[in-house]
Amino acid sequence: MEFVSRDLASIWHPYTAVSDREIPIYIEKASGLYLYTEKGEAIMDAVGSWWVNLHGHSHPYIAKKISEQAETLEHVMFAGFTHKPAIKLAEALLGLFNGRFSKVFYSDNGSTAVEVALKMSFQFWFNKACPKTKVLALEGAYHGDTFGAMSVGERSLFTQAFQSFLFDVVFIPLAENSLQVAEELFETEEFACFIFEPLIQGAAGMVMYEARWLDQLIRLAKNKNVLCIADEVFTGFGRTGKAFAIDHCQESVDIICLSKGLTGGALPLGATLCTTSIFETFKENSNQPSDLEGLNVKTFFHGHSFTANPIACAAALASLELFSLPSCQDSIQAIENSHKEFCNRFDPSKYPAIETVRHKGVVLVIVYKAEHDHGYLSEMRNSLYTYFLSKGILLRPLGNIVYLVPPYCINSTELERLYQAILDFEIS
Repeated sequence: MEFVSRDLASIWHPYTAVSDREIPIYIEKASGLYLYTEKGEAIMDAVGSWWVNLHGHSHPYIAKKISEQAETLEHVMFAGFTHKPAIKLAEALLGLFNGRFSKVFYSDNGSTAVEVALKMSFQFWFNKACPKTKVLALEGAYHGDTFGAMSVGERSLFTQAFQSFLFDVVFIPLAENSLQVAEELFETEEFACFIFEPLIQGAAGMVMYEARWLDQLIRLAKNKNVLCIADEVFTGFGRTGKAFAIDHCQESVDIICLSKGLTGGALPLGATLCTTSIFETFKENSNQPSDLEGLNVKTFFHGHSFTANPIACAAALASLELFSLPSCQDSIQAIENSHKEFCNRFDPSKYPAIETVRHKGVVLVIVYKAEHDHGYLSEMRNSLYTYFLSKGILLRPLGNIVYLVPPYCINSTELERLYQAILDFEIS
């Protein structure tokens, strides 16, 4: 307990109420699906440590590539310089989309990947001397915790203290009639972009919706000259059963945001990919005078100290290699099939504590019945969290909603253990 005491004396943890004094669990090491405490107790990481871990903890191949890169080049500023890991990773990422995108802009995490996308969109129109200032987003959206990302997310308890600092965004519901609403909004020609989490809204409670509906909205936006941004920070790299959630759609987007699973969960890294038409508007126009001491006023003045960190890029390259293996794709399919079979055999009459189950790809969602449903703040959250920990399972409930997003190394026996624990929970 020595390190826990030192933690409590010096660290402020995320998404943790100060009054709770929630005692953090000290993890000594991790391997594959499991986290290990200092007493050697194994905890099954069924949420991939906040959705980042793809291949299992401390994967030897990713660790090897990180070590090799650290001995060669740990970091160099990315303004005016470049290096092999960043170049190879950009080529690999663009290759995953078969020419739909042409440039990669690196950042540090999911929130910053979204910030980059939003700033690209606004400046795209500014550079065309056609400034547009409005954004369309979906109700229930979550895109991160920086100010731009908060602005395009659902207004909630999370953003309450910052409301006056957020820019105005128009939100539409996930409903058929929202297409008509969007069409009327787009007629104003004020919208710079439409941003969305494709097919699954994670923080909203793993809300799932159809690709058919999203296709219609993307098509409408494109017809009305509105840029489309897919936030695949959560859904990317196989979470929905395909490499990316937009692969379920017929329509293409202008910008895509990636992070979380990008490095297999080993290191922080963000990437924002855009089309040629976006990039071209940032090129210098020799006929345009500059008021910035010779600098091109069309330049994208954005960057991070650790942009394209070589070690993080090396980890991402290693993760992509693993992701492309037939064995990894087989594992993704096996998890999806297992979730589907669980949902098909689920009998609500036998499990009165559970309201519904649903799945998409490797994501399985269980909604427990709550007497007073307060969403994320449901009183069931703590009892569910504690219950699963007592079973040696890490799940982080969204109120009365529990979800599985396991690393792809999980096997059928471990999945059955998870399913049984889910079914065994009883409301006290």
